[in-house]
Amino acid sequence: MKVEVKKIDATCRELKFQIQRDRVAKKMNEVYEEIAKVAKIKGFRPGKAPRQLIEVQHAHLAREETLKKLIPEIYQEGLEQEKITPIDLPEIQDVSFKDGMISFTAKLDIHPEVKIKNYQGIYIKRKKSTVTDEEVDKTLEFFKKGQGDKEVILDDAFARGLGYPGLEDFKASVRRQMEMDRDRQNRMDVENQVVEYLLKEATVAVPQSVLNRQLEHRLEETRKRLHSQGMSENDINKKEDAMRKEIRPLAEKDLKIYLIMDKIAKLENISVSEGENLFNKVIEFLLREANWQEASV
Repeated sequence: MKVEVKKIDATCRELKFQIQRDRVAKKMNEVYEEIAKVAKIKGFRPGKAPRQLIEVQHAHLAREETLKKLIPEIYQEGLEQEKITPIDLPEIQDVSFKDGMISFTAKLDIHPEVKIKNYQGIYIKRKKSTVTDEEVDKTLEFFKKGQGDKEVILDDAFARGLGYPGLEDFKASVRRQMEMDRDRQNRMDVENQVVEYLLKEATVAVPQSVLNRQLEHRLEETRKRLHSQGMSENDINKKEDAMRKEIRPLAEKDLKIYLIMDKIAKLENISVSEGENLFNKVIEFLLREANWQEASV
């Protein structure tokens, strides 16, 4: 086996393979033996037909099966020989079976090199989740307007109608809900601080094949959502170019974060079991190691 490796860009490699005649002949002989066991040839029981007759009637099948078996086999050997770790399935091109030899080209993306340092001790500011009386009162005003009746009076009787002993109990419930909502928002804000820091500090090249697959997945989800909202297929098609342009940077950001998190997990020996989320486990580690500061608000 001969293999030539060509670097296309930071993450893309092109491997050109050539399989010598003796290796091809050996594999083809194995294929013919398999065919002979099941081939139905008039006048002969399965497995008893002459090899020459089998070759005449099943030459095309034998060539196809030989290619199917040898290409993955040789491809894997080439990866091991060249110490290449792909991040996705290869694109097999230029397959040739001529003069007893097989050649093909495999184009693939490799795991990109991710450079990240100073990811421990990230400065984090978490906003307070407390809610002021003024904010509660404003929410009650919105609630009042939402009743569609400007004459509604927020008193104990009104609160009891909603299932609370009195107005103060209702206000306390509103406050708890507002604080829970704010707490969730603040948690998301903390994670966003970590994400933005990592994106700024890390260097990572995005494999295009994986990015394109992620982009198509997001695009299909968007199409389904618009379709469920009543948009026609024709109108969705008209918006596709604009949607693709809008979605691409989001898909690229998601992929970068995944690659960075994966790198940190490897550096810190963070194992992710089946059913666990890589992002969540690494975020937990980073937040434990973070430099927490009190937010002004």
